[in-house]
Amino acid sequence: MERLDRPRVPAIMLSDTAVALMRDVFDRPHLFADLPRIDRRVVAWGVAAAGSLPHSAVVVSETFLLESLELGLLDDTAMEPDFTVYTSRPLPPIATEQRFGSRRAAAVRVAIKDSRDLSACWIESLEDGWLFLLPNAAESTWLLAIGSSLESLLQRSRVIAPRIEVLAGHLGEFPTCPRIVSPLCGDGWLACGSVAMAFDPICGDGTAQAVREAILASAVIRAVANGGDTASLYAHYEAILTAAMRRHLALSTDFYRTGGSSLWWQTELESLAEGHRWCTAKLATAGEPRYQLKDYELIPRD
Repeated sequence: MERLDRPRVPAIMLSDTAVALMRDVFDRPHLFADLPRIDRRVVAWGVAAAGSLPHSAVVVSETFLLESLELGLLDDTAMEPDFTVYTSRPLPPIATEQRFGSRRAAAVRVAIKDSRDLSACWIESLEDGWLFLLPNAAESTWLLAIGSSLESLLQRSRVIAPRIEVLAGHLGEFPTCPRIVSPLCGDGWLACGSVAMAFDPICGDGTAQAVREAILASAVIRAVANGGDTASLYAHYEAILTAAMRRHLALSTDFYRTGGSSLWWQTELESLAEGHRWCTAKLATAGEPRYQLKDYELIPRD
């Protein structure tokens, strides 16, 4: 497995579906059961007035997530691996990244003025970007600013800015546009996790998707090791991940179509459409899925 150090993600919102998936995969039925919960989602999007909707999730840092799962990497340099799983860069030269948009985000640590607001996540769209507030009563609360600069978005914010106080802890900028590498696998290697593909944070499904990728990747590797048809197994992995990206792009399009009407929104919306067309073209040559996942194993379809 290839993995290089990278900055930890300060805040991740895990839906009940994502938590249930991790509890099942890692056999941890009470994982995150004691964490404070997010039970409301307050959204001020586009021309609509701010509204409160029921929600159900927890917010954790990436460090806390990994520590809770007690995950570690085996460090045995004496062993020569038969297969390499890339979870971070550098990737093999043949793998090129496709980015569907140019949007970037900045993260800053904040304090919420009213403790009653700690049970809600807040989303607000503005003329050239949007803000995402992720309260975390167990650790630090973080604000993500996507699009224009953090300072510019906060100056014009009517919903989120009055409720917070910005603290030290600016992490700088990082890309948040959807992206996927192609190819995703090759002779003796496979890309998985955020280095294989990454979602826009607006969907809230990135962590669950990474878990699903890991399940599929391990099933592919076992099937190859057991003498399965390598080419068709690699093609299946490519097709399943590409289809997941296309679904994500379609979901994101619904948000970006209604977020605003400025050039920034229109440009990012067109990038999502370009990505959807790219995925559709890839899937057009993939054919029907040749395998199905059963008990974490891939078996050929009839």
